[in-house]
Amino acid sequence: MADAKRRKRGRWALGFAAVALAWLVGVWPPPVWWRDHWPRETAMMRLRADQGSAGPTVRPSALRDISPLLQRMVIIGEDSRFRTHRGIDPTEIADALGVNGRDGWWATLAGLWRHRDRLRGASTITQQLAKNLYLSQSRNPLRKLKEAVTALSLELALSKDRILELYLNVAEWGPGIWGADAASRAYFGVPAASLDERQAAALAATLPHPRTSNPTFRVDRLLERRNLILARYHGVDVYIPPEGEEIDSLVVPEVAVPAPESLKIEIPAPTDTLRDTTGKR
Repeated sequence: MADAKRRKRGRWALGFAAVALAWLVGVWPPPVWWRDHWPRETAMMRLRADQGSAGPTVRPSALRDISPLLQRMVIIGEDSRFRTHRGIDPTEIADALGVNGRDGWWATLAGLWRHRDRLRGASTITQQLAKNLYLSQSRNPLRKLKEAVTALSLELALSKDRILELYLNVAEWGPGIWGADAASRAYFGVPAASLDERQAAALAATLPHPRTSNPTFRVDRLLERRNLILARYHGVDVYIPPEGEEIDSLVVPEVAVPAPESLKIEIPAPTDTLRDTTGKR
């Protein structure tokens, strides 16, 4: 009982800190809101709507209904230290900017504007979620700073599983395709829970440039990244695809894929809500 009370007080304290950080950078609703709620839309979705490609209404999928293979491939491809960092990854930032040591950092900070294009590769999953939920697509370093602070706030408010759950549901996977389950059905004709290894890696490879390289467009480029992810997954230097695999094997299948509105599923409880109810962490 005492441990449960301490955990509850700790979560309240972290929630308060997260709200304070959210107020500091001016994001709303505060990150703590996402413990118990699913986004109806995001800043990225509003941007695409303004551009004329909003896509269908997103129906969220609980993390337990998304293939563990896809979860793992996304972490490998987007943020290998996701489970250990606190929202930003200084090591990845240093690697992206090609700096070493204190002098290198100061030199980089002095010319940060010149290096802004390199920072996309250093964005953690939490930072990408912060950008998708709240922020513009500007490459201004001040916007990048706001992204980092918002990511820290998300990490204070939410569990790692909830952050990953939200990210997989609001990420863009192609023109008008939002969320892992919609992408699985659109590209492979299966729910996200049923993805095989190569399909999961292909979806993960889509994330950096979903509108310009996906299973239906510039597939050769997608396969290069997919194979890199699979090599890391198997712990080998080079992944060798099965003999006879062709680029056309990733083309969208000729199957009837139900639209999200016709999928008669209940809106799942967020992962962090289940933790609060069951006491499991």
